[in-house]
Amino acid sequence: MAEAILEVRDLHKHYPLTQGILFRKQVGAVKAVDGVDFDLVAGETLGIVGESGCGKSTVAKMLVNLEKPTSGTIRYKGEDLTKLSPRALKAVRRNIQMVFQDPYTSLNPRMTVGDIIGEPYEIHPEVAPKGDRRRKVQDLLDVVGLNPEYINRYPHQFSGGQRQRIGIARGLALQPEVIVADEPVSALDVSVQAQVVNLLDRLQSEFSLSYVFIAHDLSIVRHISDRVGVMYLGRIVEIGTDVQIYDHPTHPYTQALLSAVPVPDPEARAHRERIILTGDVPSPANVPSGCRFRTRCWKARERCELEVPLLAVPAVYRLADTPARHDSACHFAEEKQVVPPEESLAHPDPLADGPAPVEAAREAAEGAPEEPGPDTAPPDEPGPDTAPPEEPGPDTAPPDEAGPDAAPPEEPGGPKTL
Repeated sequence: MAEAILEVRDLHKHYPLTQGILFRKQVGAVKAVDGVDFDLVAGETLGIVGESGCGKSTVAKMLVNLEKPTSGTIRYKGEDLTKLSPRALKAVRRNIQMVFQDPYTSLNPRMTVGDIIGEPYEIHPEVAPKGDRRRKVQDLLDVVGLNPEYINRYPHQFSGGQRQRIGIARGLALQPEVIVADEPVSALDVSVQAQVVNLLDRLQSEFSLSYVFIAHDLSIVRHISDRVGVMYLGRIVEIGTDVQIYDHPTHPYTQALLSAVPVPDPEARAHRERIILTGDVPSPANVPSGCRFRTRCWKARERCELEVPLLAVPAVYRLADTPARHDSACHFAEEKQVVPPEESLAHPDPLADGPAPVEAAREAAEGAPEEPGPDTAPPDEPGPDTAPPEEPGPDTAPPDEAGPDAAPPEEPGGPKTL
């Protein structure tokens, strides 16, 4: 396995709960992130999924130092970002940039697109000299699929998808190695989501980027991610490759999440098992003892209340050569296929070798066209003695109301005149 470019160990972020007016004292803490561990390898995409409020965005903010962790370490190429001086941190942050969730509020409405994308150059002037900044901004607009002539426009003159492209261009300005994408497509419609995800995929290959990709949509995460981590109530409960997580999940929460994914095939949907969780997500200010998923888990036992499960390969799979051999924080981890494999969703079309139903019905209704006789002129090539249909003679009956002495329309030659 390649060397990790980003290492996160035992990361915590607790927000204090205080009481009192004059003499405030802490009476508790909201444990937004409570012990997260993962590695990001150079050139890969790590997807992070989970319910709202599980701590995904808080992790993203701590990776770019927008939030200070309560404890834990974040190492970039072996250097602990949590212990750097402000000056040293400024130099490192150039290599870790962020694409924000909301393309409407993440762009300053009073600044032009050129000023927004070029602002990082004001903080890191060594990347682009002043005389070269306008050209670099126009190049970035072209890279993300926008017209370079839009450099003097304002954010309100763009659509949501275009604004997100501007945010991506701003993230690329300093030529980073890691981009943290915090739900970059959740505020966009489906067609624009596909465009933005394909753009991120292309940019990764073009600029050798590493992504931490956070999203709710499991199908998008699988499309773009090499590995996937599932978060629940401030912790990662299962992590592995996309095939391991989606086709061979071992944690009950992951299995419940995947069972909620819509399946387009009605036949496959009818035969799959739907896992319905009971109860609500506990408050991060009052986390359950032991396994924090036990209050909603159908496998919960007394051990789950007493012991905190470790994020490790389950003992039953440690010696087995199976995709289920990946880290899972459950005392009773067991593989369960929830989403039908993609091969079973592709049913052969019984009419694949015959005409399409719509075309067959149309032909039956309209009938086959009649073939012209050997002596009959084609409709668009009238005979030499036939009057043009648009200029009938004064004593000639119209084509649909032929006179008694007019030749039948199927006989050759022109109509008889008095």
